[in-house]
Amino acid sequence: MSLRFASLLLVAGATAALAGCVVEQPAPRPHRVVYVAQPAPPPPPQVVEVIAPQPPPVTVIEEVPPPRRGYVWAHAYWHWNGAQYVAVRGHWEAVRPGYHYVHPHWEQHPDGWHLRVGVWVQG
Repeated sequence: MSLRFASLLLVAGATAALAGCVVEQPAPRPHRVVYVAQPAPPPPPQVVEVIAPQPPPVTVIEEVPPPRRGYVWAHAYWHWNGAQYVAVRGHWEAVRPGYHYVHPHWEQHPDGWHLRVGVWVQG
């Protein structure tokens, strides 16, 4: 064996032996942000106090539509405009998970009849 060939074998062997010793660090992973959707809270109830001197009419004539998935029918009611009662039509309210709907209604107090507007209540 010639000296040149022996040198070549020695260099090739050393290169092969050292090639497996290289430790490559993994690239850092990018930071991942995960957002979890939460249901929006209902808007705060209106703070307008409506007080009527006389009770509302006994009935509101309303044709309630058939149930609609994802909605609640808010019943029609009587609204006091300062001089007389005016009928307000019913309407659909989108369901709010975790809440239930309280329909508008009138309550009698010593100072007159108070309108409680329709609101979403947690629970």
